[in-house]
Amino acid sequence: MKGPRKSLDRISTLPQDAIDLILSLMPIQDALRTSVLSRKWRYSWTSMPKLVFSDMGVSSGNKEIDKYKFVKAIFHVLLLHRGPILEFCIILFVHKNIFSEIDQMILHFSRSNNIKKFTFLICGEIYLLPCSFFSLQGLEHLDLTHCEFDLPLMNKGFNRLKKLRLFEVDITNKMLQGFLTNCPLLEEFTWARGYYTNTKLSECEFVELFKCLPSIQVLRISQLYIEHLGAGSNSMPHKLPISLPHLRILILNVCFLDLSTVLCVISSSPNLEKIKVEMCWDHDEHCLQHTFNNLPDIQEDYSGLNLDHLKELEITNFHNHGVEMEFVKLIMGKSPVLKKARIELHYRVSVNEEVKMLRGLVHMPFPRASPTVGFTIKRYNEIDLL
Repeated sequence: MKGPRKSLDRISTLPQDAIDLILSLMPIQDALRTSVLSRKWRYSWTSMPKLVFSDMGVSSGNKEIDKYKFVKAIFHVLLLHRGPILEFCIILFVHKNIFSEIDQMILHFSRSNNIKKFTFLICGEIYLLPCSFFSLQGLEHLDLTHCEFDLPLMNKGFNRLKKLRLFEVDITNKMLQGFLTNCPLLEEFTWARGYYTNTKLSECEFVELFKCLPSIQVLRISQLYIEHLGAGSNSMPHKLPISLPHLRILILNVCFLDLSTVLCVISSSPNLEKIKVEMCWDHDEHCLQHTFNNLPDIQEDYSGLNLDHLKELEITNFHNHGVEMEFVKLIMGKSPVLKKARIELHYRVSVNEEVKMLRGLVHMPFPRASPTVGFTIKRYNEIDLL
């Protein structure tokens, strides 16, 4: 007599925490379909602490019907969900006119105040966050794309927030400072300004911004343009009025006019471990010549710079101009434990310039602090040369 047949459903025999992990790695629409795998899985999604909704692939040719189905699915999940929702992510590429429904979702979350991570990504249109959004006082990670918000008069901020990412977020410099001031535990800040928010910071606004980031460890700012109030780059202070002792990783996308801005931050960050700078050159020849004539003497003005903890330097879109090379020389000469230096050349750099630069870096005609640093030079979208 044959014994009882063993079940081939090995997935359902996994511990519940493993099942929850599997479900958390897929959009909620896919998690809802797991009921066909096993009865045990039928209602597992109702206790998932992480909910991810995406309208990618939701297209039948009728936008109104697709919108109705998409919104209905979200409300269905929220209605039947039990237990706390710790992470909520919504990604919209097609359905951009459901902002009133999103307002209702945020209002729903503000009543329980359990959410720790909130991610909102919309392509194209700008979404105005409702006032109820500022009641999510449990937030630790906030990721916003194509949003706009006005700070309420009684702005309490997010006193638990540790990670903040803003991409194409419509916000004034003054409002941003007011927002950051009320996030005292912020450790990681990404500010990608892009094409829709291409406003300039004045030098004083730039300096004031860092007063709001006393605990920052990782800083990424893209499309940074400084409106110099004085004679070119000379008006930027050599150091910030405060020190940034916790800053370990600095990633900036800057115009070459603002290299003094980069140096201002670097000289105020004694414990930096990684620096990445993407150079932006979008100026005519007259502007270039004027800038070179007004640049400070980097080697002399920053002779007291110490980068005792810097291990990695990366520069992309490198044009091999004198000011850029002086920047490389300075960093190399002040970093005794530097292990890796990577330079990606702009596509307009000629082969002759490339060879000349390669020889110069190999033979190292300028003094360097670290004798063991390894160089990588590559052209845009090409393999490593060294």
